[in-house]
Amino acid sequence: MAKRVQVVLTETIASLGRDGDLVDVSPGYARNFLFPFGKAVNVTPSVLKQIEKKREKEKILAEKIKQEALDFKTALKTIGRFNIKKQVGEDGVLFGTVTNGDVAEVIEAATQKSIDRRDIQVPDIHTLGSYSVQIKLHQDVHAEVNIEVTS
Repeated sequence: MAKRVQVVLTETIASLGRDGDLVDVSPGYARNFLFPFGKAVNVTPSVLKQIEKKREKEKILAEKIKQEALDFKTALKTIGRFNIKKQVGEDGVLFGTVTNGDVAEVIEAATQKSIDRRDIQVPDIHTLGSYSVQIKLHQDVHAEVNIEVTS
C-alpha cells in the first residue's frame, strides 16, 4: 500500500498549501476528505499543463496590477500636494486630528480612484502645515504624498 500520494490542490487549504500546489498526502486523507469535497485532484500530465497555464495567467495579472500601481504612483507625484481643510483653534491647534480616512477622501476626490484607508500611514498631525504621508499602493509599490493642512 502506498505511503503517500501526490495530489494537486484545487483550493487553498491552510495546513497544506495554496490553490494549484502539488502536495504529498496520505491516501486516506486524499480518499476521505480531499477528493469527495473537490479540494484536490489526482496528478496527471493534463492537470499539470492546466496548472502551468493558470500560473502564467496569474503572473500576467499580477504584473498588470503592479503596473497600474506604478502608474498611479506617478499620477500622485504629478499632482504633488493635496490640501486638507480642518477647523483650528486660537493657537493654531486643530480640533481633532488628520486621519488616514481624511487623506483617502482627498486623494479620491482629486484622482477619482479609491484607496483603502488602511494602506495610508499618517503621522500625528495636530497643527497646520505641510506633512508627508506614506501610501502602500501594492506589495512592492509605495508612494509618498505631501499634504497641506489649512484652516
